[in-house]
Amino acid sequence: MLMPFSAPETYVGTVIAAGEPDADSLCFVFQLSTLLVAGDPAATLLPGHADLAGLAAAPLRRLYLGTLGERACYAFEYGADTEAPQGMQWQGLRSLFGRLDESLFALAGRALQFIDWDRTHQFCGRCGTPTQHRASERARECPACNLIAYPRIAPAVMCLIRRGRAILLARSPRFAPGMYSALAGFVEPGESLEQCLAREVLEETGVRIVNARYFASQPWPFPHSLMIAFVADYAGGEITPAPDEIEDAQWFDIDALPKLPNRISIARRLIDGVVAEMRAG
Repeated sequence: MLMPFSAPETYVGTVIAAGEPDADSLCFVFQLSTLLVAGDPAATLLPGHADLAGLAAAPLRRLYLGTLGERACYAFEYGADTEAPQGMQWQGLRSLFGRLDESLFALAGRALQFIDWDRTHQFCGRCGTPTQHRASERARECPACNLIAYPRIAPAVMCLIRRGRAILLARSPRFAPGMYSALAGFVEPGESLEQCLAREVLEETGVRIVNARYFASQPWPFPHSLMIAFVADYAGGEITPAPDEIEDAQWFDIDALPKLPNRISIARRLIDGVVAEMRAG
């Protein structure tokens, strides 16, 4: 039965289920990257296990996630042509931010990444043999050559640079019109987070930084990133946007900011936090 789940505080992740899903199990049901939810706009509801009987097809995969409070949590994936049961619909996870409880939204992001990893690691990347789930950990193992594949995480750094009462913001050609954000880029093999910060800022804007300090991190399931945010101080250089990556970059006074990213993102939390600190100082 469809019901609002009041998310308990503690999530415990594990791969070993105590039994089969029951009526109280939390079910994160995906069709590619969309999540099955109730269609009532006033209250976004997740399905219980009994509701899955309304799906005509069998699931392509089922993964046990662990427990959220006293509830067992499962992720399911159904085929692209599977119709939602009456009163429910498939919705993109981004659109559910602010409508799902924060704990449930975070767990849905985790579930989506596990489903995507399981789908894309059915065969060994070394020898092509079908892989198998390892019983003791979240991994798939090749029975022929013993290669183990773990869920992929791509670390990316983000940097907001301060200069007096201004912060450096930039926009990518992929951004919504008028929107600016902090600089960001993926960490390369053999590179520390601090080295990546300095390289990305210099490559994208021609600016040098100093005194980088950690702000916060955020799992970002679009598709499998870990965003690690920093704030740093301006050390020199003139803004020279990288032509293939940055459409525009400017120093913005903290009292005259442009359109900013959605509050779902750590970029917005970083900008809001730093601006509040600068205004208070």
